[in-house]
Amino acid sequence: MKVLWIVNTMLPVISHCLGVESSVKEGWITGMFAQIMANTAGNGIELHVAFPAKDELANFEGEIPVEDLKLPNIPFGISTENLNFKAYGFYEDVSRPEKYDIKTEESIRNVINKVAPDVIHVFGTEYPHCLATLKASEYSPKVLIGLQGLCHAIAGVYEANLPAEIVRRNTFRDFIKRDSIKNQKKKFTKRGINEIEAIKAATYITGRTSWDRKIAKEINPEVIYLGMNETLRSPFYTGRWRQENCEPGVIFLSQGDYPLKGLHYVLESMPKILEECPNAHIYIGGQNITKHETFKEKLKLSSYGKYLLKLIKVNHLEDKVTFLGSLTAEEMREQYLRSNVFVCPSKLENSPNSLGEAMLLGVPCVAARVGGIPDLITEDEGILYEDGNVDELANAIIEQLKAEGDFTARLKKARGHANFNHDPEANYHTLLQIYNRIAN
Repeated sequence: MKVLWIVNTMLPVISHCLGVESSVKEGWITGMFAQIMANTAGNGIELHVAFPAKDELANFEGEIPVEDLKLPNIPFGISTENLNFKAYGFYEDVSRPEKYDIKTEESIRNVINKVAPDVIHVFGTEYPHCLATLKASEYSPKVLIGLQGLCHAIAGVYEANLPAEIVRRNTFRDFIKRDSIKNQKKKFTKRGINEIEAIKAATYITGRTSWDRKIAKEINPEVIYLGMNETLRSPFYTGRWRQENCEPGVIFLSQGDYPLKGLHYVLESMPKILEECPNAHIYIGGQNITKHETFKEKLKLSSYGKYLLKLIKVNHLEDKVTFLGSLTAEEMREQYLRSNVFVCPSKLENSPNSLGEAMLLGVPCVAARVGGIPDLITEDEGILYEDGNVDELANAIIEQLKAEGDFTARLKKARGHANFNHDPEANYHTLLQIYNRIAN
């Protein structure tokens, strides 16, 4: 069976081979890729992977060796030596995912014609290549599209309760880049239009939550929805959180560089948290949009970055907030294990991998009760709160920092739920069943 993946970013195994910087955004794709390649001798799959590129790599075609592949929970003795797969570049302006370009459609059509696949699996309905693939294959029923963020839903709540003046404000950086909060919302709206068109055109959709299933069916009642959980990156399947090994008061967020992720809610909740837990300290992974030490950094501040700085200053949090920058999977795992609580304060999420990673490791979790999150973590596995309710958020974090309630039982249930959702072997066999259904 020939399977062609149309992915939203270059896989690390391809980046390594081509000598370009690797992305940390596609952990779930790497997890499933590892499982397929580890079992390639017995599953009958000939895997081809097409990745987006704007430069000369858009015309890349070549064999990629599978080396040093870290595999989560695979049977002992499986080797990836002497394995390879075919990779292709296709044209897409990855810096402007809101823009549909006919060149992407033509480029993907060329790849499809070269591979002649039995199944085409597209990752990410929120990118132009999803709609382009459906058009390039004439809405073929051999195409499976995978729901991820659902941009058209995100656009409706993107401002995340920010004050109106912050939403309207244009900093120098926002003006030059045409990337104010309003413009960011418009971009999500444009992406959502393409996404809705793709879902309407699809025959098969895979998703992971009752929320994304409901939305898909509302857009396209005839679509065949196939549930499939994600396999996460291998480091999160080893290690276990223990209270005695973590640093007291550490609150961890995986990112906070745009309003939807809700960092401002946590900053607003900190005065109340500090009254009960004076040693509380926020650590944030990902890009630091609050840098302002130099004149150049001040020029680069966005409206949201300035608002975060204001909250830090007003709430006297200068020594209570640390931005960690981009973290590898191994660094993320270590940060989870040293944290007292992981917080997912987003205004909207479908199935955030960071929450699954934290739960796999047994980290106490607090999350907003939005989107697909209640399918990932229940009330007796972590603490869910009404999104945007700063008092509820503060109380939830305080409860976890103090390890109150049925703490041990809660963590055990959460870890069991995550192990079920992210079981590599089960997810792999579900994917094979889906591929066989579409191919046949």
